[in-house]
Amino acid sequence: MVTYSESGVDIDLEEVTVSALTKKLKKTLQFQDVITESGHFAALVRLGNQALAMSTDGVGSKILVAEMMDQYDTVGIDCVAMVVNDLICVGARPLAMVDYLAVEKPDPEAASQIGEGLAEGCRQANVAMIGGETASLPGIVKNFDLAATGIGLVDLDGIVAGDKIAEDDVILGIQSSGIHSNGLSLARRVCFEEAGLKVDDPLPTNEKVTVGEALLEPTRIYVQAINQLLEKVEVHGLAHITGGGFTNLKRLKKRISYRIDDLPTPHPLFQFIASQGVEVEEMYRVFNMGIGFAVILPRKNATEAMEIIGNHFPVQIIGKVSEDPEEKVEVKTFQGGWIEL
Repeated sequence: MVTYSESGVDIDLEEVTVSALTKKLKKTLQFQDVITESGHFAALVRLGNQALAMSTDGVGSKILVAEMMDQYDTVGIDCVAMVVNDLICVGARPLAMVDYLAVEKPDPEAASQIGEGLAEGCRQANVAMIGGETASLPGIVKNFDLAATGIGLVDLDGIVAGDKIAEDDVILGIQSSGIHSNGLSLARRVCFEEAGLKVDDPLPTNEKVTVGEALLEPTRIYVQAINQLLEKVEVHGLAHITGGGFTNLKRLKKRISYRIDDLPTPHPLFQFIASQGVEVEEMYRVFNMGIGFAVILPRKNATEAMEIIGNHFPVQIIGKVSEDPEEKVEVKTFQGGWIEL
């Protein structure tokens, strides 16, 4: 059995580490009129009758696959995607970003490709990259690391914080394009070490693409679809399904449980990883398993919402909400059994 922890990423230890850091920072919230609690996808600071939304994120070890293929534009797109997809989780319209590129040594060709990807991500999200920082850090950084911070605005009465989520709300799942930017350490371990594949080998579960192409498929940017949805439909909760899989739903509201019983067939990459000995529960704790973004809303609004989102990406009802102090996420797996996250 191969696990995320054995691949070098311990989710439980990460949670404890983040808690140790944020515990020291929580007292700083008193210095400004902060609306959201820590732990949400994006933070909100009140500005008159609007709120400023902020989020920061990086690309993670997808960079290592980009290095193996000498192809860096995808990580630029992913960097934008990870930030703006978090910003829209509070109902904000992303406006601008700044990036941070740390390198072992300057590489103009790689930087050009990264810039091309950042620009494409900004185009898809309709945001401006207004600045950034590049640092040469030999001895600290191996090759390079990429992260970004974004800001957005939302009217106070348009904030989607998750507090309105209620019994019998439905969960819409918007399909992912693949692995996105989470779980790459486990995926690389399985593909390259356990299975002995190379980046230019055909993916065994879909020989139309190579392993490298499957791993580098860009993260979808859901901004335009969600912006249009919020203009027309009442929405109670929005969740970016990133690291931790469907446990991300727990970030929205306390005393709520989620029952997910109708997921799409997993992408061929996930099918291959599962075939190599990764337990099914680990798959759903690490990967998005085909759903990159979740929308929670009243059942009466589901049809209209799916029509709007469906103009951009495949979407379907994947489950429902219940009021429950146990705060469970129950998932029917692609193997037919049930797991609790």
